[in-house]
Amino acid sequence: MQTIKGPGIFLAQFLSDKPPFNELKSICQWAASLGFVGVQIPTNDPRCIDLQKAAESKTYCDEWKGLINSCGLQVTELATHIQGQLVAVHPAYDLLFDGFAPEALRGNPKARTEWAVQQMKYAAKASQNLGLNACPSFSGSLLWPYFHPWPQRPEGLVEEGFKELAKRWLPILNYFDECGVDVCYEIHPCEDLFDGETYEMFLREVNNHPRACLLYDASHFVLQQLDYLAYIDHYHERIKAFHVKDAEFNKTGKQGTFGGYQGWLNRAGRYRSPGDGQVDFKSIFSKLTQYGYEGWAVMEWECVLKHPEDGAREGCAFIKDHIIRVTDKAFDDFAGVSSDEAFNKKVLGIQ
Repeated sequence: MQTIKGPGIFLAQFLSDKPPFNELKSICQWAASLGFVGVQIPTNDPRCIDLQKAAESKTYCDEWKGLINSCGLQVTELATHIQGQLVAVHPAYDLLFDGFAPEALRGNPKARTEWAVQQMKYAAKASQNLGLNACPSFSGSLLWPYFHPWPQRPEGLVEEGFKELAKRWLPILNYFDECGVDVCYEIHPCEDLFDGETYEMFLREVNNHPRACLLYDASHFVLQQLDYLAYIDHYHERIKAFHVKDAEFNKTGKQGTFGGYQGWLNRAGRYRSPGDGQVDFKSIFSKLTQYGYEGWAVMEWECVLKHPEDGAREGCAFIKDHIIRVTDKAFDDFAGVSSDEAFNKKVLGIQ
């Protein structure tokens, strides 16, 4: 067993144009002042990192990491959700996802995909330069428009979609392997990898690639009514990153799991700040500790009700209270007796 590292905080939802949230040093100082000891960095925001430079210059990485360390923090991971999303985009979403890409690439899906693949490779090398071993990301989606199909899906459509998804990701996964870094897919609605079954379908297509790992976030499973504790039992060996984000599902006579046409405030399933929802974090931290999870517990704020600064302050304390400092002794050691092979045989009556 190992004590989970933390608390960390994902900076993406806190960045803004107002101090102290408008540049890396000041937002890190703010996070440290709340008690966080780690920061997860969104690599799509140039205020946080120059990803290409981090991939190409160890000196840049040393100086960049030194700035974060000077604030009393460590880097937990480099997050690549936006770039991973753009590895695979169904044409129905081209216009919306073009907003995630550089302006010069908009209207050119092929160039956008090539850019995303290169960005992922930069993230692999940058993570290696920084001494990191996990990189949270999204899988992207070619199949989501056909998730609940009418008319009926053509035979073989799903299989073809996963073959193409694997074809795009295999070169990326291989490069991550060269760099000694895991890609940690956040299993998430609207991604082709949105539950355990789809993750396993993808694994088969990438030949159970050792770098095709997982970011665990129970909030997405609450909204799908999936057993998020049993999920850990199934996939704990692949879980290499962990988001602490709460959620609640309040079914009504008018709305169930497909509440997406309502605003977040009025959905049956909605995200909440840690401790304000229905997620059993005590059991989650216990299971992850039992299975020897070696990574960070990182707070992600996506609450529809609570102010983000309050969510961050309370979330830091929440994670601290849930991290289990592992024991180095058994509770019944006091009643033990010394033994050796001969003594054990005597106890068993075989000598």
